[in-house]
Amino acid sequence: MTADPPPAGHALAAPDPPPPEVPQPDPLPPDLALLRADIDRLDDALHDLVMQRAAVVERLSQSRAKGTGPAVRPGREAIILRRLLARHQGPFPPSALVQVWRALINGHTAMQGPFGIAVFNTAPGSGYLALTREHFGATTPARSLTTPAQVLAAVSSGEAALGVLPMPESEGEAGTWWTALLARDVPRVHIVGRLPFWTPRAEGGPRVEALVVGVMAPEATGADRTLLVTETATELSRARLQAALDESGLVPGAMLLRRSIAAVSLLLIEVEGFCDDDDPRLAGFARRAGATRPVVAGAYAVPLDEAGQP
Repeated sequence: MTADPPPAGHALAAPDPPPPEVPQPDPLPPDLALLRADIDRLDDALHDLVMQRAAVVERLSQSRAKGTGPAVRPGREAIILRRLLARHQGPFPPSALVQVWRALINGHTAMQGPFGIAVFNTAPGSGYLALTREHFGATTPARSLTTPAQVLAAVSSGEAALGVLPMPESEGEAGTWWTALLARDVPRVHIVGRLPFWTPRAEGGPRVEALVVGVMAPEATGADRTLLVTETATELSRARLQAALDESGLVPGAMLLRRSIAAVSLLLIEVEGFCDDDDPRLAGFARRAGATRPVVAGAYAVPLDEAGQP
């Protein structure tokens, strides 16, 4: 039986076109496939080690070995980075190595409890917030405050684990915050770090420098600078100050003088190496300079250059 012809004026429908061919990727050369498999295997091994490190950090935070101090330890972190850079070889950029380990350190610090930072940040683009993010990570809570006094108060009260403040100056509210460290308030705030720790600057990166403060005591790292604050009723000549430091076995760096209206001058002195409050050289300096015994305002690990050296 034959099919009826189509109605007049209607043409037969054209068959559907075949689907377009999906281009297939060229097969990988055997050597490239093996290399990618090696990278995947190494990624898994690295991830396993990261998880193992996290487990050790968790046990440490739950044990008595760590004590009751804060989770963040800027001196210990500096020691870790210096050790790794000293053993580093190959084409992987040292700057990237620092970023990788900073991310590990920041993540493992956050595991151990709330970890926030108070940042002196007077205006967008000042660079202090960007500098903080660069070192402590983009996901670490960072609160912008408009005065150094607010930053110090946030750290002292425990609202922030650390504070980021501008480099000291002899005049102006923003730069003379260091004078407050002479009071030895409880809990006592110390200078514990300097930023940037990795000093080579990438294009577009923050150009400011800052000091980090916290309620933990500074730790010796083997390459440090200590900041001392002292007061004197008379203005010391630089020559006498230098002589008093030399005779006391202290090697000075930068020095700042802050004159007060009460005829008392405050001195901020940076010295090479690490000092604590019991260092006998401090009493010797005070006697020779005719000043009060210096208060150790803090110490920081010397930042690293492009070769990974302090």
